[in-house]
Amino acid sequence: MLPTGIDELDARLITALAASPRSGVMELARQLQVARGTVQARLDKLQSRGVIAGFGPDLDLEALGYGVLAFVTLEIAQGGLAEVVAHLETIPEVIEAHSTTGPGDLHCRVVAQSNEHLQEVLSSVLSVSGIRRTSTQIALTSQIRTRVLPIVEMVVDEAPVQPATNNAPARPAAATDGNEAGRRRRSSPETPTSGNVPARRAGLTRGPRGRKS
Repeated sequence: MLPTGIDELDARLITALAASPRSGVMELARQLQVARGTVQARLDKLQSRGVIAGFGPDLDLEALGYGVLAFVTLEIAQGGLAEVVAHLETIPEVIEAHSTTGPGDLHCRVVAQSNEHLQEVLSSVLSVSGIRRTSTQIALTSQIRTRVLPIVEMVVDEAPVQPATNNAPARPAAATDGNEAGRRRRSSPETPTSGNVPARRAGLTRGPRGRKS
């Protein structure tokens, strides 16, 4: 199922930004073959709607020394969820926490520098009242890392493709916003109809004696 809220041009813009986060608006416009104002308008729209949440660096936790990844499921006493979540927010190694269905109440993603360090983190997690039971699974290897681009790329894959020409290969049809379409209409000269064509342009000229020739 395709994502909602973005079109093919949005998807290509997001993909280009992910491939080259330092690219400026001019460079993105060149890559996408659209106007600079279109790129800026699309970026502003995607940010205002929260589709693009930020441009911060994507950090590799292993490169920072946190090579141990674990998933911790917490079973919480009735009415203790808010207190437990507030406590987990004070532990930097707890990088995600989600309320879930099933036997547990919270599913946490935890990182550590070693197994010994993981034990210390788990002890910190359990230092709050309200947790009745925990279970921990340590990740051996990461087969698929966190990703979102394949969802965005589905929009590009489903976009209609313009036929190839002698000078350019086939590519997805580029979407345009209303401003760019309006500019194109204003800049394109309209072909006058025969009823508005002056006599000379219509091929009606007068001979030396005033007769039409």
